[in-house]
Amino acid sequence: MMKKALVVVAHGSRREASNEEVRALAERLAQLPDNDYDSVTAAFLELAEPLIPDGVVQAIDAGAQEVVVLPYFLSAGRHVASDIPAEVDKAVSRRPDARIRIAPYVGSMDSMTDLMMRTAGTRYCKDNPDCKLGEKAGPFTVCTGECD
Repeated sequence: MMKKALVVVAHGSRREASNEEVRALAERLAQLPDNDYDSVTAAFLELAEPLIPDGVVQAIDAGAQEVVVLPYFLSAGRHVASDIPAEVDKAVSRRPDARIRIAPYVGSMDSMTDLMMRTAGTRYCKDNPDCKLGEKAGPFTVCTGECD
């Protein structure tokens, strides 16, 4: 069976905590029970490591025969339209025999409208006076309903 890797691609940030959020998202995706990928990692367009070409090549060098690059972007701006494909082309030139494809960017999915409406109906624990997590909740901890 062909080994597949998913590389979640984000912009990258000078704020390292933001980069860690993307890495943590990749780890959560890897743990999903219906995950069809042998590995799920994060890579960045700029400002953080690994950069997209390096992340794709690392996946191939780790044994992936197919790599799916998932742009973690909400709209088809310049990064989605031209920068990410150009960075993926760099990886293709380094590993021309590998199967590498770019998935649709996250914001293009029809399910985004449902997600956005669900998100609008939630709140941070810090905004919930009845939250049982108290000081354990970080500034961006989302209430799960268990803290009411």
